[in-house]
This record gives sequence, structure tokens and C-alpha cells, in this order.
Amino acid sequence: MSQEPELVITDAPHLITDGDSTDLVMIDVIIALIPATLASVYLFGLNSVRIILASVITAMLIEAVVLQRWSSLRDFFDDGSAAVTGLLLALTLPPDVSPFLAAVGAALAIILGKMMLGGLGNNLFNPALVGRGIMLALWPASMTTFTDPVDGATAATALAGGDYSYWEMFLGSIPGSLGETSALLLFLGGVYLFFRGRIGWKIPLSYIVTVGIFTPLMGGDVILHLFSGGLIMGAIYMATDMVTSPVSSRGKLVFGFGCGFLTIIIRMYATLPEGVTYAILIMNALVPLLDKLLRRRAFGEVETE
Repeated sequence: MSQEPELVITDAPHLITDGDSTDLVMIDVIIALIPATLASVYLFGLNSVRIILASVITAMLIEAVVLQRWSSLRDFFDDGSAAVTGLLLALTLPPDVSPFLAAVGAALAIILGKMMLGGLGNNLFNPALVGRGIMLALWPASMTTFTDPVDGATAATALAGGDYSYWEMFLGSIPGSLGETSALLLFLGGVYLFFRGRIGWKIPLSYIVTVGIFTPLMGGDVILHLFSGGLIMGAIYMATDMVTSPVSSRGKLVFGFGCGFLTIIIRMYATLPEGVTYAILIMNALVPLLDKLLRRRAFGEVETE
């Protein structure tokens, strides 16, 4: 007698997948970040390698210890989300930061930003930004000291008053965090993720367009704010995190608008020149509300008291 297929009943939303798994998605994110990662090594030297390795390995190790999985390299990598968190965090750090601090930041990102909230799929905030936000609070001097890739001297970033051409900002030959300086390479990675179906257009486009609209209204330089300070990194790789961004289409547009508006408000009126980290974290906190208010009503659904 043949066994009847099991009927599985779950809560909405119901997603139809094409066989992709989380680890394949994370591998695509890593592939998309390879150009910016290699550029950071070329521009800032071997310390960038130390920072990246310290952050990625620590993130993976901490998650492996918490989940008690270390029997093989495949188990260590697991779904790849820890490696992506470590890489994203590393690429938002200054090139001269201590690898030890990068490791501490990665540990905080995994423990406080992910595991304490229940692990992958349960985290409210982007873990890499949680780690970076804590590092900014604990070590502000180390996190705001940058190096000119041309001569190796300490220099101000474009947002902090450094004088650089638009072309230099677009290519990345300016002081800044490891993977944030080259808008060109980040765009290329974003195009790859888009055509692979890993990200949509709504959040990045609404984020960037909002900054483009409100920057001149507040007396700022549009190109400066778009091509510096990690805005492209945040819009493409952080704000689009499938766990910490809205599910509905309208929610995604509002989320991107909120990220862009808060970014330019913080940059123009707060004491810190960088607003991407805090803007996305604030909007992460509002995602449950956005999903509740802006979800589409199912056909035939009625209001209940």
C-alpha cells in the first residue's frame, strides 16, 4: 500500500521556491562582494586582509560554537550567513582598525545581532550593522580614522570635508571604509545579485532616489552623498537583507524611502557624518509595523473585531 503524501499546513505567506537554498543565496552575495573585497586589498594593503579574515572567521567560529557544529568544514560554513555577516562587517571598517577589534565586532554581531534573537530568520536587525553600531559606540576614534589609499597618510573622508573629485569617489581611490569607497564595484555586484534574483529593485532604488531628492533640498551635494560614506553598500547589500526588510511591495518602497530620508537627516543635522548604519537599523525596527500596515489584504478577507 503506497503511503499518502503528507499534508503540511503552515501560516502565510506561502512562497514557491525554485530549489535555491540559503547557502546558495549567501554564496551569491559573497561572489557579488568579491570585486569590492579585492579592491580593498589593492587600495589599503595587507591589513585589509587581516581585518577581513579576522571578521569572517570569528563570525563563523562563534556561530559554530553556539550551534555546536564543527564536525567538518561544510558544517562550519553551514548556510553561509555567518560568513556574509563577517564579510559585510569587515567591508564597513576603516583600513587601519585592529583585526582584534574586527573580531570583537564580528562576535558581537553574531551573538547580539543574531543568536540572542533566535538565529537566522528571527533577527530583527541586520547583524553586521549591529556589530558596526556597537563598535562606533565603543571605539569611536578607531572607527572614524581613515587612510588615504594614495599616500597612506591619515586623511578626512569626503563626507568629513575631504576634497575629492566625483570620479575619484566613483572609482574608490579615496579614504573610507574597506569596501565602501568604490561605488562602481558595488554597483557591479548589485547588478549581479539583481539578475540572479537575490535582490529586488524597490528598496535600493527608493533608498537612492530619496537621497537624491532630499539632499539638494537640504543644501547638500547629491553626488557627494551618493558616492561616499557607504550609501551604495547600505542600499544594495544591507537594506535588502531578506530577513530584516519588509515582505510587501509597498512596505519595501516605504522602507527604502525611510532609510534614505533618515540617512540624509543624520548626515546633514547630526554630529556624525555617516548615517547609513543608524538609518537602516531604525527602519529595521519598524519592519513588523510596515508589514502589518502595508500588507495586501487576501482575496475574500474580512475585518474581524
